[in-house]
Amino acid sequence: MISSRPFRVPPTIHFGEQATARTGEEVKRLGARKALLVTDAVLAKVGAIDPIVDSLKNHGVDVVVFDEVNCEPVLRHVNEGLALLEEKQCDVLVACGGGSPIDAAKAIGIMATNQGQIKDYMGLDKFKTAGVPVIAVPTTAGTGSEATMFSIITDTDNDVKMLIGSPLLMPKVAIVDPLMTLKLPRGLTAATGLDALTHAIEAYVSLKAQPMTDVLAISAIKLISTYLPLAWGSPDNREARANTMLGALQAGIAFSNASVALVHGMSRPIGANFHIAHGVSNAVLLGIIMDFSLSGNPGRYADIARAMGVGNGGQDAMGVAKAGAEKVKGLIKMLEVPSLTALGVTREKLEPVVKKMAEDALASGSPGNNPRQATAEEIVNLYYAAL
Repeated sequence: MISSRPFRVPPTIHFGEQATARTGEEVKRLGARKALLVTDAVLAKVGAIDPIVDSLKNHGVDVVVFDEVNCEPVLRHVNEGLALLEEKQCDVLVACGGGSPIDAAKAIGIMATNQGQIKDYMGLDKFKTAGVPVIAVPTTAGTGSEATMFSIITDTDNDVKMLIGSPLLMPKVAIVDPLMTLKLPRGLTAATGLDALTHAIEAYVSLKAQPMTDVLAISAIKLISTYLPLAWGSPDNREARANTMLGALQAGIAFSNASVALVHGMSRPIGANFHIAHGVSNAVLLGIIMDFSLSGNPGRYADIARAMGVGNGGQDAMGVAKAGAEKVKGLIKMLEVPSLTALGVTREKLEPVVKKMAEDALASGSPGNNPRQATAEEIVNLYYAAL
């Protein structure tokens, strides 16, 4: 029997080349007049936000730019963005960038109408009031944040990456334009693409998976495993960029409704303690955790392998699942993702914090969705294996 589960997506999604031209019209449709554009300084400097600014101005929308989100968002970004939103009396947020500006914009918008600080809302479903509406325009094919009800903000006082989730955080509009990814560096293309692949894989094997998310997760796995290597190897390949971005969007919708699992639970403490980008943290863990998790649901992992073009009728489910895990590890290696050691995380640096990292991973709740449950001791061993 299939139990009843909600399935949530942004009310409006524009996908395709030149979709950014729709930004101004969507702001006007929401009844807004003044936008706070949340982005990072590099995107502002290279002109990546120009099509969005032009679209807003062409529709008579005033624009205030907040370009301080140059790293994964922290409490300061939320507080400073909120102060600017209130000072300039903006009535809509437009987020342009990777997951960081989008997550920051979600947090800014929701805190405009709720009391206290964002860290008071760590966890799920704690907001009472809908926030200032957010329009999300991703510049990477990876995080899926444009289509999720989650925001990840780092509490720098306690070195904790806070997972904050609520249907009220869902963007009102997602504008997904593959042209926005054409200038993405190869390393970032790899990291964000593997982040999206992790979303799709974990959504499919999650204990909270449902029929609607299964369809999107398998489609995303097919698209990303096929087109990410092409987008990485030939950055100007518009077909590869478009299909990778479509896969990332589908993966974002899938995990937002099915949740993530052990990889994400373990990756957040890596980012909080060692300041390694989220996508890279996921990538260095994905293959190792797949090996660990296969026995929990070999049939599902075999489906993933077949979606990647691996496996034949002569193998049992576990044999196909193992071949799929090897395919994923080969893809990670081909995309030149460094190990934790290469990223500066030595055994000596890991040892003093690894037990707390395991506790934080379990406390996030994500590992509870994994097909094979991990103890704190097993998580510690997995961190060491990732070195």
